Amino acid sequence: MVQQYGQPIFILPEGAFRTTGRDAQRNNILAAKQVADTVRTTLGPKGMDKMLVNDLGDIVITNDGATIVEELNVEHPAAKMMVEVAKTQDEEVGDGTTTAVVLAGELLANSERLLDQKIHPSVIARGYRMAAEKSNEILNQMGKNINLDDEKILQEIAITAITGKGAEISKEKLAGLSVKAVKQVAEKRDNKIVVDLDDIQVEKKAGGSTADSELIQGIIVDKERVHPGMPRKVNDAKIALLDTALELTKTETDAEIQITDPNQLQAFMAQEEKMLKEMVDTITKSGTNVVFCQKGIDDMAQHYLSKAGIFTVRRVKKSDMEKLAKATGATLVTNLKDLSSKDLGYAAEVEEEKISGDEMTFVRGCKNPKAVSLLVRGGTEHVVDEVERAVQDALGCVAAAIEVGKVVAGGGAPEIELAKRLREYAETVGGREQLAINAFAESVEVIPRTLAESAGMDIIDTLVELRAKHEKGNPDIGVLVLEGKIDDMWKKGVIEPLKIKTQAIKSASEAAEMILRIDDVIASKKGGGGRMPQMPGGEGMGDMD
Repeated sequence: MVQQYGQPIFILPEGAFRTTGRDAQRNNILAAKQVADTVRTTLGPKGMDKMLVNDLGDIVITNDGATIVEELNVEHPAAKMMVEVAKTQDEEVGDGTTTAVVLAGELLANSERLLDQKIHPSVIARGYRMAAEKSNEILNQMGKNINLDDEKILQEIAITAITGKGAEISKEKLAGLSVKAVKQVAEKRDNKIVVDLDDIQVEKKAGGSTADSELIQGIIVDKERVHPGMPRKVNDAKIALLDTALELTKTETDAEIQITDPNQLQAFMAQEEKMLKEMVDTITKSGTNVVFCQKGIDDMAQHYLSKAGIFTVRRVKKSDMEKLAKATGATLVTNLKDLSSKDLGYAAEVEEEKISGDEMTFVRGCKNPKAVSLLVRGGTEHVVDEVERAVQDALGCVAAAIEVGKVVAGGGAPEIELAKRLREYAETVGGREQLAINAFAESVEVIPRTLAESAGMDIIDTLVELRAKHEKGNPDIGVLVLEGKIDDMWKKGVIEPLKIKTQAIKSASEAAEMILRIDDVIASKKGGGGRMPQMPGGEGMGDMD
C-alpha cells in the first residue's frame, strides 16, 4: 500500500501478505535454522535417527540428511531453499548432506548477529563470498592426492561414510563391496578417471542379514523366465539383447481377409507359425542360449524357444538392457534379421533364483564388466532401506575421491584448520567484510562442535584443545567420536573425499547469501484455496495458491 495526498492506494490484492526489512530477514533465517536444527543431531557416527511418518502412515527411519529433508513436508520458502542445498549435495557427491545443511544454518545464525550490529546484508554476503572462495583454495591445498590403486584409503573412505548408519554392523564388508564396484566401472577418459554411478545397480531385498549382501560381476534383472520349460540355469551363456518384439507385427493399414475354406484358415495359421519359428531359428543359428528381450514375446515363440533350450526373459527395462550391454559386451539388436554371433555377449552363468519370494535372473561372471550389481540384504524392509542408503553414500564418496583425486581427514579436522586459516585471511582484509569472514570461520567450526556434543565431550574444552593442536601444526587432529577424545584422524583411518567439503561450502554459502539478500516477502493470493506457509513462531503469511 502506498499513500498519496492522504488517499491510500492498494497495489496488492486482498488477502496478500507482506513482510519487509528486518522482519523478513529474521523470519527467513529462523525458518532455515529450524531445518538445520532438525538434521543436526544426525551428524557423525553417534548421530541419532529420525522417524518420519507421512499422510498414509508410511514410515521412514533414517539419519541420512538428504532423505530427511526430502521427506520433510516443508512449506516455508526459505526452508525449501535449505532442502535444495541438501539435494545439490546429494546429486553432486552422494554424501555430506547433513554437513551442508548444518553449515548453511550456522552461517545464517551468525549473520543475524552481524545484522543486529547494523551491518548491511550486502556486506555480509560479499564477505561470505570472499570466505567461500578462499575456503576452496585452502581446502585444495590441504587435500592429499590418491589414485585408483590406493585401495586401503578407498576402503577407509567407504567405512567412514557407512559408520553411524544402520549398516554399521557390516561396514567392513559393505565398504569392500562398494570399493570393488566403483573400481570395476571406473573408466579413464582424457587422462581423467570418470565414474558413472548409474553403472552400479543397487538391488535391495529384505530377508537374510546385512552380511549376506553381495557384489555380482554382472547384472540382476528383476524378471523371471517366460516359460517353465526353459532351463533354470545356463552355463557359458551367449547372450542376445533384443530391442524388437518376437511377435507378428500388425499391418499399419486395416486389412480384411475373407476365408471360404477351412484349409485356407489352416494355411493362414501355419504361415503365422512358420514366421515365428523362423524368428526363433535365426536366434538359434547365431549360437544364442540366453535372450533378453525389451518387448513382448508371442506364446508360440515362447514354445519354440523353450524347445530349443534357450533361457528367455521379456519386457526388460531399457536401463537394464543398457547395463546388460555394458556388462556382457553384447550389442543391442533392433532388427532380428541382423543378429549374428558377433552381437552376442558372454557371462559364465545365467540363473533364475528366488530371493525373498521373488524370482530374479542373475547374470554372473562377466568378463571385465563395465556395469555391476550390488545385492543389498537386511532383516526387514526398514533395515534394508537404510542399508541401501548407507551403500549409496559409500559409493558416492569413493567415486568422488577417485574422480577428484584428493582426500582430507574427517572428524572435523579440516574444518578446524580451515577456520584457523580463514581468521588469518580476515586479518588481511579491510572493512566490514572482515567481520563476515570471521563469522564464516566460526560457522565452519559447527561441524567439530556438533561431533564433540554427540560424543558427550565438553564443547568449549574440545574446541580450545583442537585449536591449540592445529596452531602447533597438526592439521589432521579432529574429534574421534567413538572414543570420545581428539586424535589424528588420518592415522585412525577417518578419511573423506575433498569434494564433500568443497561442495558443502559452496552450496551452503550460496544459499546463505541468497537468503540474506531477501528483504521483502510478498505472498499473493491468486484466488481461492491454499495457504501461504506458516512463518516460524506461528506467524501466518496469508493465503496463497
